[in-house]
Amino acid sequence: MLLHSAILFTLAARAVAGASGSSNTSPSSPSTTSSASNSSSSGSSSTGSPSSTDCSTWSKVASDLSSTFQGCGPAARGAIRAPFHDCINNGCDGSLILGSECSRSENAGLPPTCTLLAAKAKQYNVGTADMIQFAAAVAIAVCPLGPRVRALVGRTDSSTPAAEGLVPSTKDPIAQILRQFAAVGMSAADVVALVGSHTVATQSFDDPSQAGKALDSTPSRWDVKFYSETKAGTAPYSFSSDRRMTNDSSTEGSWDRFARSQHAWAVAFTSAWDRFVVVGNDVGKLKDCSSSLPGSSKRRAEGMGSPMGDGAFH
Repeated sequence: MLLHSAILFTLAARAVAGASGSSNTSPSSPSTTSSASNSSSSGSSSTGSPSSTDCSTWSKVASDLSSTFQGCGPAARGAIRAPFHDCINNGCDGSLILGSECSRSENAGLPPTCTLLAAKAKQYNVGTADMIQFAAAVAIAVCPLGPRVRALVGRTDSSTPAAEGLVPSTKDPIAQILRQFAAVGMSAADVVALVGSHTVATQSFDDPSQAGKALDSTPSRWDVKFYSETKAGTAPYSFSSDRRMTNDSSTEGSWDRFARSQHAWAVAFTSAWDRFVVVGNDVGKLKDCSSSLPGSSKRRAEGMGSPMGDGAFH
Protein backbone atom coordinates (compact mmCIF):
# COMPACT_ATOMS: atom_id res chain seq x y z
CA MET A 1 0.00 0.00 0.00
CA LEU A 2 1.36 3.19 -0.97
CA LEU A 3 2.46 5.08 2.05
CA HIS A 4 2.60 8.77 2.04
CA SER A 5 5.20 10.34 4.31
CA ALA A 6 4.83 9.08 7.83
CA ILE A 7 1.71 7.21 6.91
CA LEU A 8 2.12 3.51 6.85
CA PHE A 9 1.67 1.73 3.67
CA THR A 10 -1.09 2.67 1.24
CA LEU A 11 -2.46 -0.51 0.00
CA ALA A 12 -1.40 -2.53 -2.77
CA ALA A 13 1.63 -3.20 -4.69
CA ARG A 14 2.15 -4.60 -8.01
CA ALA A 15 3.98 -7.88 -7.89
CA VAL A 16 6.62 -8.06 -10.60
CA ALA A 17 5.30 -10.38 -13.25
CA GLY A 18 7.69 -13.03 -14.36
CA ALA A 19 10.12 -12.41 -11.50
CA SER A 20 12.59 -15.22 -10.90
CA GLY A 21 14.62 -16.35 -7.93
CA SER A 22 14.20 -18.06 -4.58
CA SER A 23 10.76 -18.80 -3.25
CA ASN A 24 9.14 -17.39 -0.15
CA THR A 25 8.37 -20.11 2.37
CA SER A 26 6.43 -19.74 5.57
CA PRO A 27 8.64 -20.30 8.63
CA SER A 28 6.15 -22.67 10.14
CA SER A 29 5.34 -24.39 6.87
CA PRO A 30 8.65 -24.93 5.06
CA SER A 31 7.00 -26.75 2.19
CA THR A 32 4.66 -23.89 1.36
CA THR A 33 5.78 -21.60 -1.44
CA SER A 34 4.40 -18.12 -1.98
CA SER A 35 3.46 -16.82 -5.41
CA ALA A 36 6.05 -14.09 -5.09
CA SER A 37 9.62 -14.46 -6.30
CA ASN A 38 12.76 -12.45 -5.74
CA SER A 39 13.82 -11.11 -9.11
CA SER A 40 16.96 -9.69 -7.58
CA SER A 41 18.40 -13.06 -6.67
CA SER A 42 20.50 -12.90 -9.80
CA GLY A 43 22.49 -10.09 -11.28
CA SER A 44 23.72 -7.26 -9.09
CA SER A 45 23.30 -8.42 -5.53
CA SER A 46 25.34 -8.81 -2.40
CA THR A 47 24.86 -10.88 0.70
CA GLY A 48 24.78 -9.39 4.19
CA SER A 49 27.75 -10.03 6.44
CA PRO A 50 27.84 -13.10 8.72
CA SER A 51 27.02 -10.87 11.69
CA SER A 52 23.57 -10.34 10.20
CA THR A 53 22.52 -13.70 11.69
CA ASP A 54 24.15 -13.12 15.09
CA CYS A 55 21.23 -12.51 17.46
CA SER A 56 23.50 -10.85 20.02
CA THR A 57 24.20 -8.17 17.44
CA TRP A 58 20.50 -7.73 16.79
CA SER A 59 19.90 -7.33 20.52
CA LYS A 60 22.19 -4.32 20.41
CA VAL A 61 20.32 -2.98 17.39
CA ALA A 62 17.02 -3.41 19.25
CA SER A 63 18.28 -1.53 22.28
CA ASP A 64 19.53 1.30 20.07
CA LEU A 65 16.37 1.60 17.96
CA SER A 66 14.04 1.26 20.94
CA SER A 67 15.32 4.60 22.19
CA THR A 68 14.89 6.17 18.75
CA PHE A 69 11.33 4.89 18.40
CA GLN A 70 10.09 5.71 21.90
CA GLY A 71 6.79 7.56 21.79
CA CYS A 72 5.73 5.88 18.54
CA GLY A 73 6.41 9.11 16.67
CA PRO A 74 7.63 9.92 13.14
CA ALA A 75 10.77 7.76 13.33
CA ALA A 76 8.74 4.69 14.33
CA ARG A 77 6.11 5.40 11.68
CA GLY A 78 8.72 5.63 8.96
CA ALA A 79 10.30 2.37 10.07
CA ILE A 80 6.93 0.57 9.99
CA ARG A 81 6.21 1.94 6.54
CA ALA A 82 9.55 1.01 4.95
CA PRO A 83 9.07 -2.78 4.58
CA PHE A 84 5.98 -2.31 2.43
CA HIS A 85 7.98 -0.28 -0.05
CA ASP A 86 10.94 -2.66 -0.02
CA CYS A 87 9.03 -5.95 -0.28
CA ILE A 88 6.12 -5.31 -2.62
CA ASN A 89 8.05 -5.25 -5.88
CA ASN A 90 11.28 -7.29 -5.99
CA GLY A 91 10.78 -8.93 -2.62
CA CYS A 92 12.40 -8.00 0.69
CA ASP A 93 15.93 -7.38 -0.56
CA GLY A 94 16.99 -3.96 0.70
CA SER A 95 16.79 -2.37 -2.75
CA LEU A 96 14.64 0.41 -1.29
CA ILE A 97 17.93 1.72 0.12
CA LEU A 98 20.65 -0.06 -1.85
CA GLY A 99 18.97 0.51 -5.21
CA SER A 100 18.25 4.20 -4.46
CA GLU A 101 14.50 3.64 -4.76
CA CYS A 102 13.96 5.83 -1.71
CA SER A 103 14.37 9.00 -3.76
CA ARG A 104 11.39 8.20 -5.98
CA SER A 105 8.13 10.12 -5.67
CA GLU A 106 6.26 6.89 -4.85
CA ASN A 107 8.41 6.70 -1.71
CA ALA A 108 7.91 10.33 -0.73
CA GLY A 109 8.64 10.94 2.94
CA LEU A 110 10.86 7.89 3.37
CA PRO A 111 14.34 9.39 2.72
CA PRO A 112 14.96 10.20 6.42
CA THR A 113 14.06 6.60 7.33
CA CYS A 114 16.29 5.23 4.58
CA THR A 115 19.18 7.40 5.76
CA LEU A 116 18.74 6.22 9.36
CA LEU A 117 18.49 2.54 8.51
CA ALA A 118 21.37 2.62 6.05
CA ALA A 119 23.57 4.15 8.76
CA LYS A 120 22.46 1.55 11.32
CA ALA A 121 23.15 -1.32 8.94
CA LYS A 122 26.66 0.01 8.40
CA GLN A 123 27.20 0.71 12.11
CA TYR A 124 26.31 -2.84 13.15
CA ASN A 125 27.70 -4.53 10.03
CA VAL A 126 24.42 -6.26 9.17
CA GLY A 127 22.33 -6.69 6.05
CA THR A 128 20.24 -3.76 4.83
CA ALA A 129 17.18 -5.88 3.99
CA ASP A 130 17.30 -7.34 7.49
CA MET A 131 17.69 -3.89 9.04
CA ILE A 132 14.57 -2.64 7.24
CA GLN A 133 12.46 -5.53 8.55
CA PHE A 134 13.99 -5.68 12.03
CA ALA A 135 13.62 -1.94 12.60
CA ALA A 136 9.93 -2.19 11.76
CA ALA A 137 9.52 -5.08 14.21
CA VAL A 138 11.16 -2.98 16.92
CA ALA A 139 8.95 0.01 16.12
CA ILE A 140 5.78 -2.09 16.27
CA ALA A 141 6.84 -3.55 19.62
CA VAL A 142 7.66 -0.11 21.02
CA CYS A 143 4.32 1.44 20.05
CA PRO A 144 1.83 1.01 22.93
CA LEU A 145 -0.30 -2.12 22.39
CA GLY A 146 1.89 -3.16 19.47
CA PRO A 147 2.29 -6.94 18.97
CA ARG A 148 5.59 -8.81 18.86
CA VAL A 149 6.00 -9.89 15.26
CA ARG A 150 8.60 -12.42 14.17
CA ALA A 151 12.13 -11.11 13.44
CA LEU A 152 13.92 -13.37 10.95
CA VAL A 153 17.35 -12.37 9.65
CA GLY A 154 19.68 -13.54 6.92
CA ARG A 155 18.05 -12.06 3.80
CA THR A 156 20.14 -11.49 0.69
CA ASP A 157 20.72 -7.81 -0.08
CA SER A 158 20.39 -6.46 -3.61
CA SER A 159 21.42 -3.16 -5.16
CA THR A 160 19.28 -3.86 -8.24
CA PRO A 161 16.39 -1.38 -8.14
CA ALA A 162 12.85 -2.57 -8.73
CA ALA A 163 11.02 -1.14 -11.71
CA GLU A 164 9.57 2.27 -10.97
CA GLY A 165 5.84 2.82 -10.65
CA LEU A 166 4.99 -0.43 -8.90
CA VAL A 167 3.62 1.19 -5.73
CA PRO A 168 0.06 2.34 -6.46
CA SER A 169 -1.82 5.26 -5.05
CA THR A 170 -4.67 5.40 -2.57
CA LYS A 171 -7.05 6.03 -5.47
CA ASP A 172 -6.74 2.51 -6.90
CA PRO A 173 -9.85 0.27 -7.00
CA ILE A 174 -10.11 -2.17 -4.10
CA ALA A 175 -10.28 -5.14 -6.48
CA GLN A 176 -6.96 -4.08 -8.00
CA ILE A 177 -5.36 -3.66 -4.60
CA LEU A 178 -6.50 -7.12 -3.54
CA ARG A 179 -5.21 -8.70 -6.75
CA GLN A 180 -1.82 -7.11 -6.23
CA PHE A 181 -1.51 -8.43 -2.71
CA ALA A 182 -2.88 -11.83 -3.72
CA ALA A 183 0.09 -12.04 -6.09
CA VAL A 184 2.41 -12.08 -3.06
CA GLY A 185 0.28 -14.51 -1.08
CA MET A 186 -1.94 -12.13 0.88
CA SER A 187 -5.68 -12.74 1.28
CA ALA A 188 -8.28 -9.97 1.48
CA ALA A 189 -8.37 -10.41 5.27
CA ASP A 190 -4.57 -10.14 5.36
CA VAL A 191 -4.73 -6.84 3.49
CA VAL A 192 -7.33 -5.42 5.88
CA ALA A 193 -5.19 -6.52 8.83
CA LEU A 194 -2.03 -4.96 7.40
CA VAL A 195 -3.76 -1.71 6.55
CA GLY A 196 -4.59 -1.41 10.23
CA SER A 197 -1.01 -0.22 10.71
CA HIS A 198 -2.42 3.12 9.66
CA THR A 199 -3.50 3.40 13.28
CA VAL A 200 -0.12 5.00 14.01
CA ALA A 201 0.06 6.92 10.74
CA THR A 202 -0.10 10.50 9.62
CA GLN A 203 -0.30 11.75 6.06
CA SER A 204 1.70 14.40 4.25
CA PHE A 205 1.40 13.74 0.51
CA ASP A 206 -2.08 12.34 -0.10
CA ASP A 207 -3.40 15.87 0.49
CA PRO A 208 -0.57 18.37 1.12
CA SER A 209 -3.08 20.97 2.28
CA GLN A 210 -3.79 18.74 5.29
CA ALA A 211 -0.24 17.54 5.88
CA GLY A 212 0.40 16.15 9.34
CA LYS A 213 -3.11 14.90 10.01
CA ALA A 214 -3.39 11.51 11.67
CA LEU A 215 -5.49 8.62 10.38
CA ASP A 216 -7.17 8.12 13.73
CA SER A 217 -7.50 10.05 16.97
CA THR A 218 -4.73 8.10 18.77
CA PRO A 219 -1.74 8.02 16.37
CA SER A 220 0.69 7.04 19.11
CA ARG A 221 -1.23 3.90 20.11
CA TRP A 222 -1.51 0.63 18.21
CA ASP A 223 -5.26 0.33 18.72
CA VAL A 224 -8.36 -0.41 16.65
CA LYS A 225 -9.76 3.12 16.61
CA PHE A 226 -8.47 3.43 13.06
CA TYR A 227 -11.04 0.88 11.91
CA SER A 228 -14.03 2.33 13.72
CA GLU A 229 -13.21 5.97 13.06
CA THR A 230 -12.48 5.43 9.37
CA LYS A 231 -15.82 3.70 8.89
CA ALA A 232 -17.70 6.31 10.92
CA GLY A 233 -16.02 9.17 9.07
CA THR A 234 -14.70 10.65 12.32
CA ALA A 235 -10.98 10.10 11.75
CA PRO A 236 -8.92 13.31 11.41
CA TYR A 237 -8.01 12.14 7.90
CA SER A 238 -8.73 9.04 5.83
CA PHE A 239 -7.32 7.72 2.57
CA SER A 240 -9.85 7.05 -0.16
CA SER A 241 -8.73 3.41 -0.33
CA ASP A 242 -9.29 2.98 3.41
CA ARG A 243 -12.76 4.51 3.27
CA ARG A 244 -13.75 2.27 0.37
CA MET A 245 -12.49 -0.83 2.17
CA THR A 246 -14.96 -0.19 4.99
CA ASN A 247 -17.90 -1.08 2.75
CA ASP A 248 -16.45 -3.21 -0.04
CA SER A 249 -17.96 -6.70 -0.09
CA SER A 250 -14.50 -8.32 -0.04
CA THR A 251 -13.19 -6.39 2.95
CA GLU A 252 -16.08 -5.06 5.04
CA GLY A 253 -16.48 -8.19 7.15
CA SER A 254 -12.84 -8.27 8.24
CA TRP A 255 -12.87 -4.51 8.76
CA ASP A 256 -15.83 -4.69 11.13
CA ARG A 257 -14.38 -7.68 12.99
CA PHE A 258 -11.09 -5.91 13.68
CA ALA A 259 -12.94 -2.75 14.74
CA ARG A 260 -14.61 -4.81 17.47
CA SER A 261 -11.59 -6.72 18.75
CA GLN A 262 -7.99 -5.74 19.46
CA HIS A 263 -7.23 -9.44 19.95
CA ALA A 264 -8.63 -10.49 16.57
CA TRP A 265 -6.65 -7.78 14.83
CA ALA A 266 -3.42 -8.65 16.66
CA VAL A 267 -3.70 -12.30 15.61
CA ALA A 268 -4.45 -11.44 11.99
CA PHE A 269 -1.88 -8.67 11.70
CA THR A 270 0.93 -10.76 13.18
CA SER A 271 0.29 -13.67 10.83
CA ALA A 272 0.00 -11.47 7.73
CA TRP A 273 3.07 -9.41 8.63
CA ASP A 274 5.24 -12.45 9.37
CA ARG A 275 4.48 -13.83 5.91
CA PHE A 276 4.77 -10.54 4.06
CA VAL A 277 8.22 -9.51 5.30
CA VAL A 278 9.89 -12.65 3.94
CA VAL A 279 8.54 -12.34 0.39
CA GLY A 280 11.21 -13.40 -2.09
CA ASN A 281 13.35 -15.19 0.49
CA ASP A 282 13.95 -18.83 1.40
CA VAL A 283 12.63 -18.85 4.95
CA GLY A 284 14.39 -22.11 5.68
CA LYS A 285 17.70 -20.28 5.41
CA LEU A 286 16.72 -17.44 7.75
CA LYS A 287 17.43 -17.31 11.49
CA ASP A 288 14.87 -16.35 14.12
CA CYS A 289 16.13 -13.51 16.31
CA SER A 290 12.71 -12.61 17.69
CA SER A 291 14.10 -12.99 21.21
CA SER A 292 16.09 -9.81 20.56
CA LEU A 293 12.96 -7.67 20.24
CA PRO A 294 11.76 -5.40 23.06
CA GLY A 295 9.48 -7.24 25.47
CA SER A 296 10.31 -10.62 23.95
CA SER A 297 10.36 -12.17 27.43
CA LYS A 298 6.63 -11.52 27.66
CA ARG A 299 3.98 -13.56 25.93
CA ARG A 300 4.24 -12.65 22.25
CA ALA A 301 1.41 -11.48 20.06
CA GLU A 302 -1.81 -13.42 20.30
CA GLY A 303 -1.64 -16.42 18.03
CA MET A 304 2.11 -16.16 17.54
CA GLY A 305 2.55 -19.81 18.30
CA SER A 306 0.01 -20.84 15.66
CA PRO A 307 1.19 -21.96 12.22
CA MET A 308 1.45 -18.97 9.94
CA GLY A 309 -1.39 -18.94 7.45
CA ASP A 310 -3.80 -21.07 9.45
CA GLY A 311 -7.44 -20.13 9.90
CA ALA A 312 -6.75 -17.04 12.01
CA PHE A 313 -8.44 -14.72 9.54
CA HIS A 314 -11.90 -16.21 9.32
